[in-house]
Amino acid sequence: MLWVKALHIVFVVTWFAGLFYLPRLFVYHAQATDREGIERFKVMERKLLYGIMTPSAALAIALGLWLWLGYGVGAGTGWMHAKLAIVALLIVYHLWCGKLCADLRHDRNTKSHVWYRWFNEVPVVLLLAAVILVVVKPF
Repeated sequence: MLWVKALHIVFVVTWFAGLFYLPRLFVYHAQATDREGIERFKVMERKLLYGIMTPSAALAIALGLWLWLGYGVGAGTGWMHAKLAIVALLIVYHLWCGKLCADLRHDRNTKSHVWYRWFNEVPVVLLLAAVILVVVKPF
């Protein structure tokens, strides 16, 4: 079980690195005015989303399910139900990032760099809540 837990943590960290960085790239992309810079951001965003974030998310979720269903970690507890709700929100946020990435890739951006700055704060709040639930187990 410890190997599964260690790998789960590694892929959660990797997924969150992407969740923190991709919206920051969106900020810079929304501010870019030169064609070369815009095209560079498109490549960076695509590689981050599909090369790092999505595989990390899939592995983090699969390993988390293995811990929960295979080893019974958190089974039947309130904190686990709350954590699963946070994971569901993270999946929605990840998919939303994918939609925004596609809009930027096809030059259909309708958001300002300020909006992306606020959007970038969402995973911080979700990470804080998830870590508190897992470590403190308040209910």
